[in-house]
Amino acid sequence: MTKALVLYHSQEYGNTAAMAKAIADGLREAGCEVDSFNTNDGRFDVNQFPQYDCVAFGSPDYYSYIAGGLKTFMDDHYIADVRDGLDGLREKPYILFYSHGGGGRVKDAMERIFRRVGTLIGEPVGSRGKPDEQILQTCRALGEQLAKSIP
Repeated sequence: MTKALVLYHSQEYGNTAAMAKAIADGLREAGCEVDSFNTNDGRFDVNQFPQYDCVAFGSPDYYSYIAGGLKTFMDDHYIADVRDGLDGLREKPYILFYSHGGGGRVKDAMERIFRRVGTLIGEPVGSRGKPDEQILQTCRALGEQLAKSIP
């Protein structure tokens, strides 16, 4: 069975968490086993990352940049990859999603930072404020698209 990780940051309003749940639902509907992790609850152990076949990254827009917990993950990822040579860190298909209060420029930062992980599948999904049903449906569809990208 395909294992998927939904790694995101969400706190104050829960907008990114709502999107993460919809993406996880889409992944499950397509037959994936899904683990979700909110970096607001702690630091994700990069040593666990190789066990996943694909990943979804989600962040709120904080001053046109990703949330600190996701940046910490990518710092850990870089160190494990370059210094430690941990197998299974690269060449994973991944998707991106984000919430924002009006700017949405975090999308550009996400596209730059996460490309080190592997291949971006589909278009990143953004939501200004609370995601409506159309955004949540787009998230579910993107989760399904990610699952179907696994050979």
